[in-house]
Amino acid sequence: MPAVEPIRDKEAIRRIKEMLRARPRDYLLFVLGINMALRISDLLALKVKDMVNEDGTPKESITVREMKTKKRRTIILSEAAREAIRWYIEKVKPKRGDWLFPSSRSSKNHLSRYQAWRLVNRWCCDVGLEGHFGTHTLRKTWGYWARQAGARTELIQEAFGHRSPSITRAYLGIADEEVESLYRKVNL
Repeated sequence: MPAVEPIRDKEAIRRIKEMLRARPRDYLLFVLGINMALRISDLLALKVKDMVNEDGTPKESITVREMKTKKRRTIILSEAAREAIRWYIEKVKPKRGDWLFPSSRSSKNHLSRYQAWRLVNRWCCDVGLEGHFGTHTLRKTWGYWARQAGARTELIQEAFGHRSPSITRAYLGIADEEVESLYRKVNL
């Protein structure tokens, strides 16, 4: 199975957000997914109380214990993430103990990883993106745009919680040729 790609087109991101405004849960999943750099299993396991203060306002940061690594990570919520949470709370009015991303079939369960994969894949297709997309697309999109904003690979590696720079390079699509080209450019 080929690796999934990030969304490299800001206009496609804008179109997906616009398309999802009619579906608050899906809109929130997309916006948090591309703004928090979490694995989908950690994102889907969030409850409303994890994201909002007692007064219903979005938290500035959250602490998550990653399912895969068992490490605790503190994530600062961007303004886009906090605004999406505010909007979702206003539209849906969930209880604090509710899943942030409830299943359509039962509010006792959260959205499944498979269903999240289907959604992300459909959103990308619906806006005309070509390639391989899935739940990791959300996480990789954050990394791609962090790199485009000038973040060093080491910082992105730390944010992802990767043990090795090679894993982060693969996530970011940094090819060996790009590294070789850098060696040729730096002539001190």
